[in-house]
Formats: sequence, structure tokens, C-alpha cells
Amino acid sequence: MPAEREPNPGIADKATTSGPRHRAKGHRHRHRGGRRRRALLVTAWTAAGVLLLGGTGLGVVYFKLNGNIHSVDLNQMLGGHRPAKVDDGSQNILVLGSDSRSGGNDKLGGGADDGTARSDTAMIVHVYKGHKRASVVSIPRDTLVDRPECTDSKGTAQPAASGVMFNSAYATGGAACAVKTVESITGIRMDHFVEVDFTGFQKLIDDLGGVRVTTTRDIHDPDSHLDLKAGAHTLDGEQALGLVRTRHGVGDGSDLGRIQLQQAFMKALVDQVGQVGVLTSPSKLYDLADTGTKAVTTDSDLASVKKLVSFAGGLKGIDSSRMNMVTMPVRYDPSNPNRVLLEKDKAQLVWDALKNDRPIPASATEGADTGQADGVVTG
Repeated sequence: MPAEREPNPGIADKATTSGPRHRAKGHRHRHRGGRRRRALLVTAWTAAGVLLLGGTGLGVVYFKLNGNIHSVDLNQMLGGHRPAKVDDGSQNILVLGSDSRSGGNDKLGGGADDGTARSDTAMIVHVYKGHKRASVVSIPRDTLVDRPECTDSKGTAQPAASGVMFNSAYATGGAACAVKTVESITGIRMDHFVEVDFTGFQKLIDDLGGVRVTTTRDIHDPDSHLDLKAGAHTLDGEQALGLVRTRHGVGDGSDLGRIQLQQAFMKALVDQVGQVGVLTSPSKLYDLADTGTKAVTTDSDLASVKKLVSFAGGLKGIDSSRMNMVTMPVRYDPSNPNRVLLEKDKAQLVWDALKNDRPIPASATEGADTGQADGVVTG
């Protein structure tokens, strides 16, 4: 895969250069760019939590919550040039986190609203037939990919690009372009997509009463306003946001290390949502439902409380012990250690497993770079 050497002017390259940099193993990591560039939005664990909350009784709240939900009509925007829909009872959901500076997100992201948004987090959630198990595949935002032609927010066609960072797809054409890029990489049709924002994530964690995690070592990162001693913690919204954003406080300082934290936090969140007795408190239920529906943008097929409840009802039996979480197989780019390259043969094992509704084989991720942050946080 060709590597992008020098950034070119344009919207996509604004995302390409938006990520924090790190150096290869054995070298000192140096922070570059402001807090705005380091902003990480909420990941799949938050969206899964929002959906699972629906399964616990979201349908009993007022129908006005429908008006909170924003949606995108993927079928209309992407047309017929997509992988075939598989009707075997399984589902694939692309979960995105974007760092829009609108609303209250500018304070959390560390910068003013500049009219743009980037997808700093992406996970493919594959729910197996029977909806008792799931696999989650994280896509590192620093992966150099071939992005297909996309249409931007003004309706202008943007030509395909080779060797650009994955998160440039969202900056170029929003959620539809991100979905199109994932489908191009994987050959798998995304049945749904869910996107969650900074403020929604933080408030959701606070409404839940925090999330319990255990850190196996001290985590200190002033950039993410995070200072945790090794041990058990109940994180509030601000601390949770700091945990999933930190990259300099753990591992080798890369986005790959941060993904390890995100996946551990997702498991902790999913388990905690399953234990919250929201039905015993109508007020708490409403607060969670109001926050959750305001936090998400979905595809049009999920854009109502009723549809979210129905979808979430099929997921509520999946706890963390039935979730297999992996990172898309990648390796550091030898010519630019701030970027990663897709391990195509290993990745194909992942895509083939999901296409055939089978578990992801261990051989698919053996030997791939991980960022050295494994096991830092547990639920």
C-alpha cells in the first residue's frame, strides 16, 4: 500500500495531519499539536451501551425522544454499489466517534468550532446469528488506506485517494464516506452505523453513576487531564473521557495502545449497563434515555426510539464474556512510524470469518502490532 509522504492541502489532509505523533519502539515519543488534535471521541463501547440501555426499557419514555435522534440515509447516499446484504441473522454495525467542535464539544476537544469533524475512532461490531455473541474489530485511525470516491457535505464529488489516513474518510464525506471506505476495505456490508459525541459520552457516564474499572498501573497524562493510581476506580464522565483519549499515559504512546484501553473500557461499560436497575427509577431511566438519544447519530433504519429498542433488545444478552475484541491487523509503517499499514493477509482472515459468521481465528492477530498497552485496565 502506498504511504502518504507529504500532506496536500484540502479537507482530507486536515484529518490526515490531525492525529498526535509517536515514534517507533525504543525512541522517545514527542507530543505534537494542540489538544484539539488529540481529541478522541467516544468509541463503540459507548454506542453499545446506549443501545443496550434501550433494551432495558427505553421504549417506556415519551415519544418526543424521537426528535433527539439524528440520522443519515446510507441507502440513498451510497446507492447500489455496496457489498451484498447477508440475510443469515447476523449484523454488522460500524460505530464511529467524530470530534466535531460544535456545541459543548469544543471545550472537551480542546479547540474552537472550526466547522469540521474527524472520525478518530471506528469499530466494526459483528453480532453473530442468535445475538448471543459478538466480535468487535477496532480500525486504527492512523491506518493508511485507499479511500474510494466520496461526496462531501456540499454535494461535490471528491476523487478517490491512495495512502491516506483512515480518518480522512469521515472528514471528506462524513459518515457515508466512512461506511463506504470500511465496506471497500472489508468487502462486508454495514447493516447499521452509530456515531456518538463528546458531550453525550461524558453525560451518559455521569447519568450511569460512573463506570467501575481497575488499573494495573499508574496512568498519568496531563494532556487528557488523567491521573489515576493503580487500583480500583469508579470513573465519572470526565475521567472516563480522559481514559479513552489518553495515548501518552500508556503503552508506546500510539493510537494502538489507546485502542487497548478503549476495548477494556467497553467491556466494563457493557457489564455495568447490564447491572443498572433503571426500571426502578423512572427519573433515571428518562435521564439515560434523553442523554442517549441526544448523543447518537444513526442510519435511517435505526432513527426512532422504537427501532432502537427493538435492535437493542436483541443485544442485551451479550455481556463482556461473550465479546471478542481485536484490533484490525496492522504493522507500523517502516518509512513513517506515526502511521500503520494493513496486514492484508491477516486482515482477510478477519473479514472472511465475519462474512461467514464464524469466530475470528487467533492466527489473524498473532504477531500484529498492538501498542503495548494490553492489560492496563480491567472492568
